Amino acid sequence: MILKSLSLLNYKNFDSKSFIFNDKINCIVGNNGIGKTNVLDAIYHLSFGKSYFNPVATQNIKHDEDFFVINGNYNKEEKNEKVAISLKRGQKKVIKRNGKAYEKFSEHIGFLPLVIISPADRNLIIEGSDTRRKFIDSVISQSDKSYLNQLINYNKILAQRNALLKYFALNHTFNNDTLEVYNEQLNDYGSNIFKKRNDFLKAFVPIFKSRYEAISNGHENVDLIYNSHLFDDDLNTLLKKAVNKDKALQYTSVGIHKDDLNFNITGYPIKKFGSQGQQKSFLIALKLAQFDFIKAQSGVNPILLLDDIFDKLDEQRVSQIIKLVDDENFGQLFISDTHAERTENAVKQVHQSYEVFKL
Repeated sequence: MILKSLSLLNYKNFDSKSFIFNDKINCIVGNNGIGKTNVLDAIYHLSFGKSYFNPVATQNIKHDEDFFVINGNYNKEEKNEKVAISLKRGQKKVIKRNGKAYEKFSEHIGFLPLVIISPADRNLIIEGSDTRRKFIDSVISQSDKSYLNQLINYNKILAQRNALLKYFALNHTFNNDTLEVYNEQLNDYGSNIFKKRNDFLKAFVPIFKSRYEAISNGHENVDLIYNSHLFDDDLNTLLKKAVNKDKALQYTSVGIHKDDLNFNITGYPIKKFGSQGQQKSFLIALKLAQFDFIKAQSGVNPILLLDDIFDKLDEQRVSQIIKLVDDENFGQLFISDTHAERTENAVKQVHQSYEVFKL
């Protein structure tokens, strides 16, 4: 799959900008604040229907403008595919494929597989469990439509159960039969999601370990450990046991919405015991494993975005990463950097065509 061209209108700091891309390596270079990351984020936006860096949709509209439009022309499985995303203030975002709008955004997820490696990935280590769950969900969702639908339904039922618990507290009342209706639905969706997450990690962890070994020259043992209440019991039983706690808290305290992923190095949390270099290598291995997994599931080479990695990694590590992608297993690559010469020197090491775009 190749992104042939991109056009931006009122997107972030761009009023109007177009690109014709190389099929292999594309380097977006320029000073800080000029919009390099915004170009990569627009490409991400076309795959996921949202920004990687700013979840508030309207904040991606250029200041003093009323709308933005992103257009991408792709070649996928020898077919031309046009994807457009537009947002007007006060209206809903629209995603179109070949001129036809999607009824549900979830239908688009997975159509344009993509992986991004960015300094913002550090949030996976330093932030709460929600960030790590989203990572798991985004990888599985790109190749499993039913998983995404189950997740959407689970979160809907969860919100309704939480609203009911608040209603009970506010009105000093309680009805266990009504609560049971939500418990059963949460159990159905939650059990499936738990199984899929568990199966995914069994397949994913060996890929991740192999990638880390290649980046770090095999100096440390790393691991990803899945934590879930559902290892202890089925969700229905857990919800019944927690009912008094939930009434007091006024929200649902157990379930797959509390799952987490432990990031370990030599048996200890990498957040506390990993050096900066080890943490960076860990995250890059995680993202390259994501690439491998999505490719194996979809049969398509995902687009790979490398955002500002030269400023966060030493040149030796960057060279290793670029060499890792110097084979036919990888498809199209986008790199952003502040130094054109540094980027060009790095990509010259590989035997692929490239294009440098100076902003």
